[in-house]
Amino acid sequence: MDIDSSEGSNHSICFVLPTFNEEANIRECIESIFSHENQSEHFLIKVLVVDDNSNDKTQEIVLELKKTFSELQMITGQKRGLGDAYKRGFQHALDQMDPEVIFQMDADGQHDPSLIPEFIKLIERGNDLVIGSRFVEGGSTPDFSFRRKLISRVGNLLVRYVGGARHVQDCTSGYRAIRASFLKDSELSFLSTKGYSFQSSLLCELIWRGAKVVETPIIFIPRIGGDSKLSLQDQIEFILNIPKLGFRNAEDFIKYSVVGFSGVLVNLGLYAILTRYFGFSEIIAPLISIESSLLSNFLLNNFWTFKKREISTSIYKRFLQFHVVSGGTACLNYFTFLFAFAFLGLHDILSNLIGIAVAAILNFLINSNWTWRKKHGNN
Repeated sequence: MDIDSSEGSNHSICFVLPTFNEEANIRECIESIFSHENQSEHFLIKVLVVDDNSNDKTQEIVLELKKTFSELQMITGQKRGLGDAYKRGFQHALDQMDPEVIFQMDADGQHDPSLIPEFIKLIERGNDLVIGSRFVEGGSTPDFSFRRKLISRVGNLLVRYVGGARHVQDCTSGYRAIRASFLKDSELSFLSTKGYSFQSSLLCELIWRGAKVVETPIIFIPRIGGDSKLSLQDQIEFILNIPKLGFRNAEDFIKYSVVGFSGVLVNLGLYAILTRYFGFSEIIAPLISIESSLLSNFLLNNFWTFKKREISTSIYKRFLQFHVVSGGTACLNYFTFLFAFAFLGLHDILSNLIGIAVAAILNFLINSNWTWRKKHGNN
């Protein structure tokens, strides 16, 4: 259902603001959000502050503002990370505040409230998820160091090709407008992350459910006061969460593994036949046997493993993508083996098994979410 701005209709839009020690920013943030309600009589703005038991004056300021803004609410709890705060906030908003759209927004002044009307306009046009993007044309991160930009770019690349958010440039942005019906249907319990990696997990969950996604440029300005909450633990959790983004269907992974094992048999069997019975040299035979196993794997995956998926790309493009992924993960297999064997000093067989396991998992994740990616309305 689109948000309709026709006369007489009122639509509830809830802003969920996780906070921890934001006394320098919270007042201006809340007042700026509510100021946009005066620009239209067709939607009702609500704000939910999810405070992780701040030890400054954040809660005191919010309670003071509640006297001015009747649609301002606050819930509190123990500090367990951004993701945990958002899950509590979403659940409370859906159960108690009945919104049609939920905004994610930082309360530290880095997300420009003047862009709220643009987000709403894009939702009204039929989009289900609007992302304030730092990495599309017109967006920027002027306060990011080279190291943080590099980390952010690499992280977004992994989410796009492992998690299936292939057309999204900013997968970790915290400035979003989401159609509430998609959050109601989403498995928030599946999103086990507690920190900033929740943003990428939620994005992949929404895309998996067919959300139509659009990005609009934002300038990620320096925070006005307080300290950044992005910790080393959050960065580690983000990396560890990447593989989980692609594992939504155990049946597909089992089938993919069976096909991979059959490819090993095709490779070894054809190599033995070519060298033992047809006189091929040990240098030429592997080229034929490897390519044959790749072809066998592709056909079995295309017509068995991912048979039920509706896919928009041609079989020729899928075959090329499968080759690219297989080649890349073969290199990863080799370098993982070298690292484990030469640097860590592990047994050569164990090192090879580790390399095979790492490459096989990544091979599945990328092919499942890129080569045989399900067709969605927004892509």
